[in-house]
Amino acid sequence: MAAGSCLLLLLLPSLVTASHNPPGCKIRITSKGLDLVKQEGLRFVEQELQNITVSDLHGNEGQFQYNISQVKVTDLQLAFSDLNFQPQQHLVFNINNASISLRFRRQLLYWFFYDIGSINASADGVHIYTVLQLAKDEAGRLKISNMTCNASIARMHAGFSGTLRKVYEFLSTFIVTGMRFLLGQQICPSLEHASLVLLNSLLDTVPVRNYVDEHIGIDYSLLRDPSISTDTLDLDFKGMFFPRVREDQELENHAVEPVIKETERMVYVAFSEYFFDSAMHSYFQAGVLTIELQGEKVPKDLEVLLRATFFGTIFMLSPSVDAPLRLVLQVSAPPRCIIKPSGTSVSVSAFLNISLVPPDRPPVQLSSMAMETKLSAKVFLQGKALRVQLDLRRFRIYSKQSALESLALFSLQAPLKTLLQLTIMPIINERTKKGVQIPLPEGMDFTREVVTNHAGFLTVGADLHFSKGLREVIEKYRPVPTAAAYSSSQPAEPSLDP
Repeated sequence: MAAGSCLLLLLLPSLVTASHNPPGCKIRITSKGLDLVKQEGLRFVEQELQNITVSDLHGNEGQFQYNISQVKVTDLQLAFSDLNFQPQQHLVFNINNASISLRFRRQLLYWFFYDIGSINASADGVHIYTVLQLAKDEAGRLKISNMTCNASIARMHAGFSGTLRKVYEFLSTFIVTGMRFLLGQQICPSLEHASLVLLNSLLDTVPVRNYVDEHIGIDYSLLRDPSISTDTLDLDFKGMFFPRVREDQELENHAVEPVIKETERMVYVAFSEYFFDSAMHSYFQAGVLTIELQGEKVPKDLEVLLRATFFGTIFMLSPSVDAPLRLVLQVSAPPRCIIKPSGTSVSVSAFLNISLVPPDRPPVQLSSMAMETKLSAKVFLQGKALRVQLDLRRFRIYSKQSALESLALFSLQAPLKTLLQLTIMPIINERTKKGVQIPLPEGMDFTREVVTNHAGFLTVGADLHFSKGLREVIEKYRPVPTAAAYSSSQPAEPSLDP
């Protein structure tokens, strides 16, 4: 029994490590980023509170009958507000000492006297305290899973005018108290709908699993609930590409987990070697890492050199000496990405097959050589697209048949390297030009990006910019209300009967 317990204790660390899936992509939002979100969010809250619908207020006191209707918010002052991180999964939005100005329609019946008009009112000392809980939903998307809200109004004033102003002042206690209660009851439901419905519709615009091009897609699903400290919010994404021909394929992550320590910028995005390796592995699985050049597409200088190099073989094939040349460059294994503090590189192993293609005859292979290349990779952000610019650093060819043939191919080293630089690399960079979108909501973009390399991962520090307002994006994706819900939300027509 004791031996079994000891064995379990020895295995426990490895079991815990195995259960923790390292992210291929990690995003950190700092307090500076939260300040920008607060500014845009405050405008959104103001717009939501301006749309508060308050029920009609009616009653009677002796011979007085009154009806208050068509309540509208005319102005808000939300100067004292804070949006803060709260460990472990919460955001706290706090509004203090706010004021809300109202205007509503009045109707008064006293014996034979009837009065109608409007009243201006002001709710002062408004305090709103909301806590938003963030979590990963079943699809792996960040969502506001729960919200708690408390709202209170310290004071409310109403200004009366007209022939029956004295009567209204007599009734002001009933009217103001009723309006204060009704207004207070509407604040939290309005913010709850804004958070759980409208803001979640904004989070729905974050790409989770989508296609990059006709060959591959990417999985940005969250691996776990967000981790929130007093200064940061960290999100761990799977960050794995997959071939569209085998969408259920999983590539195990053995790369170093990105670690973000910086907090100077609004947001940091980290990518491990796994992120890039899975992209290249997916392209390899999709069978698109092959380039073929034939006939006029083969550079003339290289064609002359190749014909001279293989002259003996070509002569033996007479009368097919003038047959077009065909070069087929095929990657033999998934390329590997290596990220170091000094820079990012990609190692590629490939085969180069050189053949003659006589008309109406089977191709005749002249040589099949192995190639090992190392490409330097410049990673940068443009808008929300992560892009990679590749450049050839080192290049080597050798024969798979014999060392003697490898020596004979030495003269082809420089021209083939030139072929790669001038012909092949532009084709590859054209494919990577589009880039891949970073998982941010629609309407948010990066500015002032800085890329920093580390051992096994790189980080992109940036500031945030709202290219579209929250309201604009939310209105675009706002859920369409049903007919029943729409009719029930309309304010009732005011009645003279209290």
